[in-house]
Amino acid sequence: MVNVIFPNGEEKGFNEGTPFFEVLKAYEAGAFKKAIAVRVNGELKDLRSAIKNSGAPVKVEPVMLDSREGLEVCRHSASHVMAQAVKALYNNVKLAIGPSIEDGFYYDFDTERPFTPEDLDKIEAKMREIIKADFPFAGAAMQKEDALDLFSKMGEGYKVEIINELEDKSVSVYRQSDFVDLCRGPHLPSTGWIKAFKLTGTAGAYWRGSEKNKMLQRIYGTAFASKEALKEHLERIEEAKRRDHRKLGRELDLFSTNESIGAGLVLWHPNGATVRGVIEDFWKGEHVKGGYDIIYTPHIARIDLWKTSGHWDFYRDNLFSPMDVEGQDYIVKPMNCPFHIQIYKSRLRSYRDLPVRYAELGTVYRYERSGVLHGLLRVRGFTQDDAHIFMTPSQLEEEIKGVLKFTLYILKSFGFNEFDIYLSTRPAQYVGSLENWAKAESALKGALEAQNLKYSVDPGEGVFYGPKIDIKIKDVIGRAWQCSTIQVDFNLPERFDVTYRDEHGAEVQPIMIHRALMGSLERFFGCLIEHYAGAFPVWLSPVQAIVLTVTQRNDAYAEAVVKRLRSEGLRAELDKRNEKLGFKIREAQLRKIPYQLVVGDSEEKEAKVAPRKRGGETLSPLSIEGFIDLIKEENKPEGGELL
Repeated sequence: MVNVIFPNGEEKGFNEGTPFFEVLKAYEAGAFKKAIAVRVNGELKDLRSAIKNSGAPVKVEPVMLDSREGLEVCRHSASHVMAQAVKALYNNVKLAIGPSIEDGFYYDFDTERPFTPEDLDKIEAKMREIIKADFPFAGAAMQKEDALDLFSKMGEGYKVEIINELEDKSVSVYRQSDFVDLCRGPHLPSTGWIKAFKLTGTAGAYWRGSEKNKMLQRIYGTAFASKEALKEHLERIEEAKRRDHRKLGRELDLFSTNESIGAGLVLWHPNGATVRGVIEDFWKGEHVKGGYDIIYTPHIARIDLWKTSGHWDFYRDNLFSPMDVEGQDYIVKPMNCPFHIQIYKSRLRSYRDLPVRYAELGTVYRYERSGVLHGLLRVRGFTQDDAHIFMTPSQLEEEIKGVLKFTLYILKSFGFNEFDIYLSTRPAQYVGSLENWAKAESALKGALEAQNLKYSVDPGEGVFYGPKIDIKIKDVIGRAWQCSTIQVDFNLPERFDVTYRDEHGAEVQPIMIHRALMGSLERFFGCLIEHYAGAFPVWLSPVQAIVLTVTQRNDAYAEAVVKRLRSEGLRAELDKRNEKLGFKIREAQLRKIPYQLVVGDSEEKEAKVAPRKRGGETLSPLSIEGFIDLIKEENKPEGGELL
């Protein structure tokens, strides 16, 4: 007998080998009918899998279709149904892998030609047939040799390659009807449990992500617990397409990339550069107020610097190749921190000097494979809003609190008010003592709890030199973006022999914090574009107001209006083309300019302007000074004052 503990605290005995769907029948009314899987001592399992006797009570929880884990099981099952449909429809297609991913699933296929939209329609129709047939998902263990023989005879070379790399003597396979696949599971009880799905697109994908391997054809899809939830998700996808920063970047003339320059290297056009300049000026001003010193560092350095820091050993695959400079190897910098350390070390430091806070908008370069580059969000050259703080151990927690407060203030200033916060702890590969790791993790945790910030622990996701806090911003349609990070580092001060003189005259090692509030200007700007759908608030808009003439008679007055606006530091333009007013207004709206100021004979006579907002709202005519007062009220960040 095996004792099972249910979520309600009830404990009951079952014979070893009893399937979990039988176990759930003894649980609360309705749980068995609604469950699609079970969580056994925290591990997901099929309902058809059997209970085992480990000598200790077993905690069993039902997993529902609309839960996070339930949707993962559903989506993974849907990927198998999609693979079954593809194999039924097309000859000579080989299977690679088909996992669930955030909000969906995909499967990679080796096929002679790319899939077309018409193919996706056929595959969806075949999937509906398979779902209607309600085939059970049947999992079983198979000896490795038998599995190799099975998949070899099926001509599934990718599965054979995966099996050969497994160390276990047995492997797990799943069948639904005549379709069989290599898979750990778990899966839904049957195909009929897939309630709502949609294939969303195709893409090329190298086998195992390496451009040295064959290009496969990937089909993406998604699945939800109800048709209503699927509809909402598809509407979000369409909204995300409308907000795509690459599309808006072209339409609003903000930025571009160019193959003649190189993939992942961004060209900031005047409009984008204007926004970037506003961001940088705000960032610098707030850092000076916060007690930071602004510094600048080179773009390249001798390779020895990165060997000392550990970046060469830990991140070599993401660094550009060395260049020879007079017989010595240099690389373009992937990080700013070793430069900041050298500035700190340029003179002797006392405990009275600490904390020392250096901040830099430092451009760094990392080798990202072409397959993962994505607009502004994943690039090879980017500017970090970087800072490094050197402090005594007694100052650590207060400094973290200050950085947290500063981070949220900056993010809120740009209109981000919802966050997911994660505390990332020691990874498998790390440097430094366990004692220092424990101190750092404790200080980060203490700072989060002192400010009553909700957070999740992300085990093993710290960087090699220390634990960190990651803050993901949520945009207006609920998507999370990784931007801000706060990292404690005991390691680099030791590697670079960084010290200060304490109150007893002894040379001791400071603690160092790495932090980036926006992450990188490129990624943050991409997030801003999508958050606002290109309609930036007044303080960030490349052009804040455009003056539109009704007739050429008004040109001189319109020029005077623009000159007055610019004298107040406002970003104003003039459109005096000999075009119809309606045409000019529509163009200004497409450019998402916050205000259009119409000037005709009556406005010129009364020394006024007729403001229109980009959404179409018409305001009463205002004097030029009245409009300046109005726009100045809006021309400031949203975060208020940092207390």
